[in-house]
Amino acid sequence: MGDCCVREKISLPIMHDKIDHRPPGWRPYAEDSGSESHPLLSSSESRISRTSFGATTCMFPDSETSDLEAAPRPPPAVHRSTIHNSSRRPFAFGKDAPVKRRGSLDGDLSSATYNRFQFYSKLRSYSLESGELLAIPDHQVPASVFVPYIPGNDQEAGKQSSLVTIFSVWNTIMGSSLLVMPWGLEKAGLLTGMFLNVAMGGLCLYTTYRILQVHQLHGVNNPDGEVADLCKILLGRSAEMVTKVISLVVLLGANIVYWVLMSNFLYYSVDYVHAQITGVDLSIVPINETVPPSVLCLRHFPADNTTQVLNDGLPNSTYENLWNLHTTVPLFLVLIIVPLVNFKSATFFTKFNSLGTLSAMYLLIFVFVKSAQWGININYSDVTDINYAPQFLPSFPALSGMLALSFFIHNIIITIMRNNRHHKNNGRDLSIAYLLVTVTYALVGTVFYICFPLAKSCIEDNLLNNFQSWDPMTAVARVFLFFQLVTVYPLLTYMLRVQMFTTLLRSTYPGFYHVLLLNTAIIIVCVMFAIFLPHIGTIIRFTGALSGLVYVFTLPSLLHLASQRKFGKQSWLSILLHIAIIIIGGGNLLAQFFVQDL
Repeated sequence: MGDCCVREKISLPIMHDKIDHRPPGWRPYAEDSGSESHPLLSSSESRISRTSFGATTCMFPDSETSDLEAAPRPPPAVHRSTIHNSSRRPFAFGKDAPVKRRGSLDGDLSSATYNRFQFYSKLRSYSLESGELLAIPDHQVPASVFVPYIPGNDQEAGKQSSLVTIFSVWNTIMGSSLLVMPWGLEKAGLLTGMFLNVAMGGLCLYTTYRILQVHQLHGVNNPDGEVADLCKILLGRSAEMVTKVISLVVLLGANIVYWVLMSNFLYYSVDYVHAQITGVDLSIVPINETVPPSVLCLRHFPADNTTQVLNDGLPNSTYENLWNLHTTVPLFLVLIIVPLVNFKSATFFTKFNSLGTLSAMYLLIFVFVKSAQWGININYSDVTDINYAPQFLPSFPALSGMLALSFFIHNIIITIMRNNRHHKNNGRDLSIAYLLVTVTYALVGTVFYICFPLAKSCIEDNLLNNFQSWDPMTAVARVFLFFQLVTVYPLLTYMLRVQMFTTLLRSTYPGFYHVLLLNTAIIIVCVMFAIFLPHIGTIIRFTGALSGLVYVFTLPSLLHLASQRKFGKQSWLSILLHIAIIIIGGGNLLAQFFVQDL
């Protein structure tokens, strides 16, 4: 039976008496610009459609002719890859459907899937109702478009309240700087030191806040990024590498300072236990009875009427030779630290983060108790008085360099503030945290400086060195701080290791021998400083001035200017202001080479 006969027999009668309920703007399906070139009921194409899609199941298998006639089956058509040109009837897999390969949808299956999607989309385009009424059913969506669903909370949503965020910033910023703050005030003078404390705190707050603002504008595509990622986006690859290098310098400087402090605390703690067991008194005692017996002046003790009681007749020479602060103790410390820094993960040591808050609180109590016992000992006018306190000293850059590191949190501020529950309060919470840090530094430094009973030049860069080994509160502070630093040092080493290996080798743990080699190099550097330059004030001020120039003053300013330029909001006033900030950082670093603090 020819095709012409078939077309005549399947032609549909026109129903003139049927009311047209079609909506305005309705177009026939075959006339739509998105339809195929052949109508849905074309007999010539229906054969291809049936053979291509497989045998379709319907009420009348031979419905090409009529309900009663039987038409001969046409020969099977040649399989064509242009299945998207076939009829738009819903797709159904038949016995002739090709087998899907594991892990992929290609060839005719991909075309059939796309054709099925077009069919449902066309149905939705003719629907006057919105919603999911004619949306493609879930069971018709191919498996290749699904992604694994991992149940749980949204990790990007902050969980910390503002109070927790404020104290997290406060605890993170403060550290060993509390021990050095009275010494910094002594190097700058009382009035100058108080001014620098407030000025550097405000300047560091401003640059930190600028980093948060830039991340809010340009960190949308990488919400987990840090300052280095922002530098790569706005300033280029070279700025990113400089940021990472300076971050490593900060971590290495912190490792050196902590090694010097751990050696100091370990030495005096063991010395205290040794004195209690053997009864040997190795203390330094003042000759003048007006000076409290627990206070020391190790720098100028002959001029300050103090002397050291030497116990040459006691059999302790072997102990002194084996247990020396600047020779053997830094080496003995290696036996304690090396097993701790070679762990693959430092998760265990994060459980002791609360010790940082406890140590800060204990130091505050320690300073207040000792200052209350001494009373106020200060004179502003008589330069010959032992308690004379100058208001300005030319060595003030020692304090400004130290404060650049004491207020440093720029490399991790994005991570801390990301956990804040309400990001709109980031500026307020950050300001409150910096205010608390500034007040804490001012209290520890000013109270200790004003009440110190000896000459202000006697104040050491570690305030615990101004006390006798046998003083109970000092002994407790040293033991407590030693264990706190022992838990923090592996974390710092781990962070340094991860940043270095990620930058150089693209791996956080390239292998045990790589880790062992790097840790050995770090410890050797720390031991050398503890033996030949055990002055944490000098280490902190140089590290702070260098890292501050790049991370505190320069990069935040350049990031802010680049962001303004990108949005067309740059002004000459903003350019001059931020260039002045960069110049301040450069002058701070240069001035460190003209300060004599040894």
